[in-house]
Amino acid sequence: MAKILIGIVAVLACFVMAESLDCNKCIASLFGFCFGSDNVTCAANQTCYTATATFPSVSSFRGISQQGCIINTTCTNGSDVRNGSLPVIGTTYTVNTMCCNTDRCNPVNTSGATSVTMSLSVLSVAALCAMWGSYM
Repeated sequence: MAKILIGIVAVLACFVMAESLDCNKCIASLFGFCFGSDNVTCAANQTCYTATATFPSVSSFRGISQQGCIINTTCTNGSDVRNGSLPVIGTTYTVNTMCCNTDRCNPVNTSGATSVTMSLSVLSVAALCAMWGSYM
């Protein structure tokens, strides 16, 4: 009886593992370099994402990206675009988040092209760099 129970648990574990979504993770990507690259397994209510924050007033800057897992409801129809402003440095930004739901469908970007979701900490670093550059 114990062997049958162990067999059932093993089969169920395989199904749970098969339904987990593996995504690429990148804490921050800047100038085509990913800092903190890793693989991550998403929770049942999550999907893979790649988000890029760009600054329209700085056309030569390709943006800051981030990748990983995100709650499914964040991306309706596979993408989400948000706009905002940084009044301290007098600029606006756009965050474009693309979602997908197959294993490692968000390839780590090493070419400098668009990529991941913007965290507040990465945005803060960009704002500080911009302010520091304006005083130089």
